[in-house]
Amino acid sequence: MTSIRAVASAAGVSASTVSRALNNPDLVNAETRRRVLECADRLGYRPNRAARSLVLGRTSNVGLIVPDIANPAFAPFIKGVEAYFRDTGYAVFLADTDEDVDTEARMAEAMAERADGLILCASRMPGMRVRSIAARTTVVLANRLSRSVPSVALDLKPGIDQAVTHLHALGHRRCAFLAGPRDSWSNRQRRKHLTAGCAARGIELIELGPYEPQFTGGYRAADEALAADVTAVFAYNDLIALGVLARLHARGVRVPEDMSIVGVDDVPTASMVSPPLTTVAVPIQALARAASAMLLDRLRADRSDTVAAAPPPRPPAPELAARLLIRSTTGPT
Repeated sequence: MTSIRAVASAAGVSASTVSRALNNPDLVNAETRRRVLECADRLGYRPNRAARSLVLGRTSNVGLIVPDIANPAFAPFIKGVEAYFRDTGYAVFLADTDEDVDTEARMAEAMAERADGLILCASRMPGMRVRSIAARTTVVLANRLSRSVPSVALDLKPGIDQAVTHLHALGHRRCAFLAGPRDSWSNRQRRKHLTAGCAARGIELIELGPYEPQFTGGYRAADEALAADVTAVFAYNDLIALGVLARLHARGVRVPEDMSIVGVDDVPTASMVSPPLTTVAVPIQALARAASAMLLDRLRADRSDTVAAAPPPRPPAPELAARLLIRSTTGPT
């Protein structure tokens, strides 16, 4: 391997200047930096990443933690984060918590020692645990707002309002919310917007669950929804909605003639089933870009030795707004 001293000799500078040109280019004048980079490229010099991380106190890694990589709703988010960091010099390491809060906390604590920053997507951890990890490394919360940790979230209110208006126009007056994980910030937001929308339109809303945010959770929820004598269900996510659809079919209940179903996420399968699922589509890739940009900005601020305070939570940007996709699982009562 070509050494840093060989590059320094070829460029006519010291080894420390080579190090600065490669790691802190703003500290070296443009001509010297150009000469160093040309010599490094010509000699095939590649920095030892392990040694570099020890010297600089940086790993050039970022961690991404999601609740369930088997859930197709998270796939675009994962791909979006990886695509954003691909040309930034950072490698993305992925962890799956299997919807378990304690597992998430252990993984976040372990990654805090091995990565320069973390993106916690749809984190289920209590706020105190999140703040403890954020005190050890740079953290950004995705799809969960916080007053003390940098965060960005989807705006589900427009899509949920559209869904409630749609159901009301079809004559539905008694609906069920099939709740997701009890510790989920997203679940609380969906309940809040749905409750307000139904109250404003005179729709009786019954909450059932919580259910695991998977197909099996929806399969179980369908029986309880039928027992509750509702005409429509609003599921926490598409996987629950698809489980409901399958169970209703097995029981000979017609959709949408006997029961209407609305999901959230617009996973690929939602448009492939029969009948295709009416759902609140969320701009998950825009969320991935926003969270990645926020983390990269924080990491660059840390590298410039500036102290960046956590920005106060603010309403989601317009590009993060959800919208209703009307398909075939909703119909008149």
